Amino acid sequence: MQQNLETKKAEILKLVREYSELAHLENRPGWDPQKVDTNSIPYGGRVFDCDEVEAAVSSTLDFWLTLGKEGKAFESELSKFLNISFSVLTNSGSSANLLAISALTSPQLPSDKRLLPGDEVISCAAGFPTTVAPIVQNQCIPVLLDNDPITGNADLSLLEEAYQPGKTKALILAHTLGNPFDISSALSFCQKHDLWLIEDNCDALGSAYTSSNNSTTDPKTQYTGSWGDISTQSFYPPHHMTLGEGGAVNIARSPRLRKLVESFRDWGRDCWCPSGCDDTCGKRFDWQRGDLPPGYDHKYIYSHFGYNLKPLDPQAAIGLAQLKKLPRFIEERKRNWNFLRSALDKLQNFFEFALPTHATHWKNDGFEWDNSGNRSDCSWFGFMLMVKKEAPFTKVEFANHLESKGIQNRMLFGGNLTKQPAFMDLLKHNPDAFRVVGGTRGADRLMNEAVFIGVYPGLSEKQLTIMAETIHTYCASF
Repeated sequence: MQQNLETKKAEILKLVREYSELAHLENRPGWDPQKVDTNSIPYGGRVFDCDEVEAAVSSTLDFWLTLGKEGKAFESELSKFLNISFSVLTNSGSSANLLAISALTSPQLPSDKRLLPGDEVISCAAGFPTTVAPIVQNQCIPVLLDNDPITGNADLSLLEEAYQPGKTKALILAHTLGNPFDISSALSFCQKHDLWLIEDNCDALGSAYTSSNNSTTDPKTQYTGSWGDISTQSFYPPHHMTLGEGGAVNIARSPRLRKLVESFRDWGRDCWCPSGCDDTCGKRFDWQRGDLPPGYDHKYIYSHFGYNLKPLDPQAAIGLAQLKKLPRFIEERKRNWNFLRSALDKLQNFFEFALPTHATHWKNDGFEWDNSGNRSDCSWFGFMLMVKKEAPFTKVEFANHLESKGIQNRMLFGGNLTKQPAFMDLLKHNPDAFRVVGGTRGADRLMNEAVFIGVYPGLSEKQLTIMAETIHTYCASF
């Protein structure tokens, strides 16, 4: 019987691969650039082949569905890639940010480290809203630094001005469009004041940072997402790899933080048994917590007000296949960004171009760097252009033109978040709901002047060339 089932499954999966080869040609890595549709050039999208489709169908045929062996394997492989202790899979990058902040509210943490209502968490004014939203959702106060418009990241020269002794407990900062924020400054600040550091790594999987500020004589280089106490990932289709939906919380070192993140992800329960297991701790009926009767089933003891934010096991199976392609995806994002930067270099009268953190200039052979000894190696999420104020067109006009030519583009997410309706409403009901440090001049520039186009691995050189030529032609018309 078992042998017959395995034979049938093998036959099905062989047909699945054949089907995928025919049905998903345009999503395949290395798809013939001469056959790519140039009438519509996405800013991001899925890149996969029959490996991912087979993995998803194979897992679905097993029909466990809820997070299981594939999830465990994916968490292990992702943590190995980042060279950290633990990864916890979740259903989205936004949920990952919610879990990262929520875990720090746990009563199981030391009282001086625990986030309590009214405590402050530093973030930045321009970016994606769900970097900041979990601060509000956990009844804490966001302290929003202005942005450096050239890197897109928070201006960390404002950190000391933002700090309030006894109130400031953590930083949560995104590596904007794959550009690492100034990790050396953030780490020094957190170590000085004993604060948590959360890296929103959703746009930056595969980016690396070199810090010269460490106890050894040699600079230290490691991936973003591995420097802070906690980091987060998104696996939404435009991101560096995809599970369809999905995300992860990465814990650099602490088993306690892993347990807390898993608790908040899994209904707030104490029990760490995976689905289908009943007595991992070996004393399921020997616990006593709160005012529950002694021996109450540990699977139904809840120390937190949690959620259910798990993904499905077939998603994790897709992720395992995607992880094998990730190094190639990273290099192709870098190559595509450099192609566009070189192709558009002569348009500096119209645009300001992004620079990696710690870079001072771009040249055809690479970047010039400041004298800090720190460096950023970006796994770019997008190619950002800021329309100069003296340009003969506005950002909106430029963005509309690109769309009219089939070139997808995006704003820098929520722009200046303090101008968003949700934040305006927050202030209406509570004038002290958040603080802004350093003004919002940089955040406003990103909101009013910045647009980004794609560099994802599904783009061909032909598409990149069309993008560059379209922009040149538009500028030449003025």
